Amino acid sequence: MNEPAQNKSTVSATGGGRGNLADLPSTGTGGKKITRRQFLARGAAALIGAGLLTGGYSWKGEPSWLEINNLTLEWKELPASFSGLKLVHFSDVHLGFNKDAGDVKRLIRHIREAEPDLICFSGDIVDSYPEDLEDSVPLFAGLTAPMGKFAVLGNHDYKHAEQLVGLLEAAGFKVLRNGHVLIRRGDESIAVAGMEDYLINSPGPDPKAAMGGIPPGTFTVLLMHEPDYADFVQEYSIQLQLSGHSHGGQIRIPFMGAPFVPDGSVKYISGLYTVGNQRMKLYVNRGFGETYMPFRFMCRPELTVFTLRRMEG
Repeated sequence: MNEPAQNKSTVSATGGGRGNLADLPSTGTGGKKITRRQFLARGAAALIGAGLLTGGYSWKGEPSWLEINNLTLEWKELPASFSGLKLVHFSDVHLGFNKDAGDVKRLIRHIREAEPDLICFSGDIVDSYPEDLEDSVPLFAGLTAPMGKFAVLGNHDYKHAEQLVGLLEAAGFKVLRNGHVLIRRGDESIAVAGMEDYLINSPGPDPKAAMGGIPPGTFTVLLMHEPDYADFVQEYSIQLQLSGHSHGGQIRIPFMGAPFVPDGSVKYISGLYTVGNQRMKLYVNRGFGETYMPFRFMCRPELTVFTLRRMEG
């Protein structure tokens, strides 16, 4: 990820020479100069005001400002009958921390508007406790997609994994735990595979179990919570990996990027990547919710809408 170089600027005192803060002219009437104490007090007030505005925005503003990203991706391997497929990807809802069923209603409205053929969720439906999902189960259950709704667990989901799997299934999701499903259209098919979380030692991801039995040459979408795991599946024929976990850093500093990203998303943080000799596409969703801090800055929550097309010629 390339970041622009930081621009440096200098302020010169009026009247030539080096000058000092007390020499800066007042912007008020009468041409009076302000004292050093007045200048520092006004500067401090400006910084505090900017901090309050930024804090309010990053707490109450940006976490609710959902960005919908539309991407069209092409592959020669995609069967012709699936060309034009619309796939909606969301991740990291973290219910119970800074999001609740009211926020889910808003998310679902945008998913419905996309009219997806296929819905994929890449983990961390709750921040800690399964009961935080209960009010949202009927909302998710109302989502329909003709090719199905698929999910994997994220690292935050394993405290009560079996309960969460039951709730996700009640909401209509097929939870993929080192497994896959073949989706058929006529004589053609694609596969959606999903693995256990990379940061959880037991049971842990098992690519052989997840992708074993997929017919050779089948176009495959992999759901894996941590994006950096893309480097470990290069021996398999996977065309698209969908991940989350990073939150895009959640806080991004101008000219610096994300000062903190969690283990498992250090290399791949946000957006679209091409990975390995097989040129697998990896997309890292910034997530819908927040964790640890109820803030986002320069890193809006995201819903991704893919249109998958067959590359001709």
